[in-house]
Amino acid sequence: MSNIQQTLSIIKPDAVERNLIENIKSIFIKNNLTIKEDKKIHITKEEAAEFYKVHQSKPFYEDLCAYLSSGPIVVMILEGDNAVSNNRKLMGATDPKNAEANTIRKLYGLSIDKNSVHGSDSVENAKIEINFFFKN
Repeated sequence: MSNIQQTLSIIKPDAVERNLIENIKSIFIKNNLTIKEDKKIHITKEEAAEFYKVHQSKPFYEDLCAYLSSGPIVVMILEGDNAVSNNRKLMGATDPKNAEANTIRKLYGLSIDKNSVHGSDSVENAKIEINFFFKN
């Protein structure tokens, strides 16, 4: 039985800057995730603060917001069977040093902060995050 879901994926500024957009997209596609919509945007620090508000109380919050708004990003709606968990598996651990071989963060992440990609962590958050960037 299939469980088709949508999830949000962000290719972060470090990966956009290093021209990794197509490499990362091809990993999703090879792993049966369809890119339903995508766009390259540059968000403000205020927009980043709003997007990451769930992390407001954490010590890395300010840096996270500054980083996400530091350059262009690519936001995508991925769709597929168990898209949320599939995408998280493809991304790998937050810290590239701890990520499994051939995950996006192991391949391209520079550090725990500059880890190249973001993905929704639940179906509920995916809906909120998709709506944040793709308001219909």
